[in-house]
Amino acid sequence: MRRQTATGGINPAGSSRALRLDPLSLPVSFDAQDLRADGGVRRIELHRERVVLRRAVHGMRMAINVRVSDFRGIALRGIDDAQMLVLVHRDPSLTIPLGVSSDRDEISAAWQMWSDIFALPQLVEDKACEPAARRRRCNAIRARRPKFLVRRRGGGALDPANVHRDEREIIARD
Repeated sequence: MRRQTATGGINPAGSSRALRLDPLSLPVSFDAQDLRADGGVRRIELHRERVVLRRAVHGMRMAINVRVSDFRGIALRGIDDAQMLVLVHRDPSLTIPLGVSSDRDEISAAWQMWSDIFALPQLVEDKACEPAARRRRCNAIRARRPKFLVRRRGGGALDPANVHRDEREIIARD
């Protein structure tokens, strides 16, 4: 395995270079914009099976390791006069930019290539923005009574034969 250097990311002020990652040269490491991170930058390591996001928030450094299969797909988004490819995650803060280009043929070829390499679907802008369906809880019978209470009789319904009305009761008082 060869050593990989940064190939893209945030462009310095005045730079005309656009973000363009090559899917055939994975693993790749680059910087991307993150509004919540210290300095507004996060480091992204992109592998075929996983993505590692490194950032610092309020001086606390963290690394988030996410499997590629956990992402929803590769989306094509329109920005100003160009289009952007992003690796879309259910959590919008984990969405990763893959490339920006104003050439439609180039971006559609890259879209297909990223989709094939990661084995993820190609998402259009509308599908990428809609919220994901809520996940099922692991315990499907959570609303049931606990196991030890199932053995006991519930006190909800009283036996009408045991209810005494209009009778005089003898109560011993001191």
